[in-house]
Amino acid sequence: MPATTPVPLLSAEFLHKLEQLEVVSKKIFAGRMKGERKSKQRGSSVEFADHRNYSTGDDLRHIDWNVYARLDKLFLKLFMEEEDLQIFTLLDTSLSMDFGDPTKLHYGKQVAAALSFVGLVNHDRVMMDTFASNLEVGLPGVRGRSQMYRVVQYLDRLSASGGSDLTAAAKSFAIKHSGKGVVVVISDFLDKRGYSDALRYLLARNMDIYVIHVLSREEVEPELVGDLRLVDSEDDDEAEITISAPLLRRYKQTLDGFVGGLKEWCTKRGITYIFTTTHNPFDQLVLNYLRERGLVR
Repeated sequence: MPATTPVPLLSAEFLHKLEQLEVVSKKIFAGRMKGERKSKQRGSSVEFADHRNYSTGDDLRHIDWNVYARLDKLFLKLFMEEEDLQIFTLLDTSLSMDFGDPTKLHYGKQVAAALSFVGLVNHDRVMMDTFASNLEVGLPGVRGRSQMYRVVQYLDRLSASGGSDLTAAAKSFAIKHSGKGVVVVISDFLDKRGYSDALRYLLARNMDIYVIHVLSREEVEPELVGDLRLVDSEDDDEAEITISAPLLRRYKQTLDGFVGGLKEWCTKRGITYIFTTTHNPFDQLVLNYLRERGLVR
């Protein structure tokens, strides 16, 4: 029986620390609304960016007449376009996440809440979906600090259920969200179908992708002895085993191979991979580790 915890998602003290951060996009995208960030595209806001030669058909209002007076040549003024950043969170709520103390799901909720708050205080557009066997209807786009209560209410209502099908969920997510931005996938990635097809669906959207791989301390350093019957929490598959030192070594090798394989797969494709266990203090993960990996600054 997984342990339950009354620990709130975020404390007031921690929220104050998060106010100093912002979510970082390695790619800056066009949004649907004007926002606080500056894109690499040239637009029509008031911040000057550069000049270029005038061409027939260009808007005469953007000609720099001061330059014309000095050089007798027509140049257009180019301006940085202000755009918003969209932050998507895709949180795994399958039954395997309901394990550990705190559970992986609770830990994932804390990460999702923290990133959402950072986005909201910076006037980014924050969206959230969850998945188990399918993509679930999530939190629609919200913006502004005052919407944090909706994020917390949404996360507090979530509970683990069903098996995991990350591939089906990622495909639905890619179809549902046509916009671009930063997507953060929070999961234990314990899916018998694997992860490569799922992540390819997200790569096809050309988003900034961050993978936060969460495992429990008990999964990384199991403290098991004797004869056991293990039952898969998602599909009830059973296996009877005798715990021995060689078996634990093989388990550790397999786990290291799985974690290393996912990290390598992500790194080769430009996905930022972040591994953590629920034993890793949550505040350190957000304030230090996520900052080191470039997700926040």
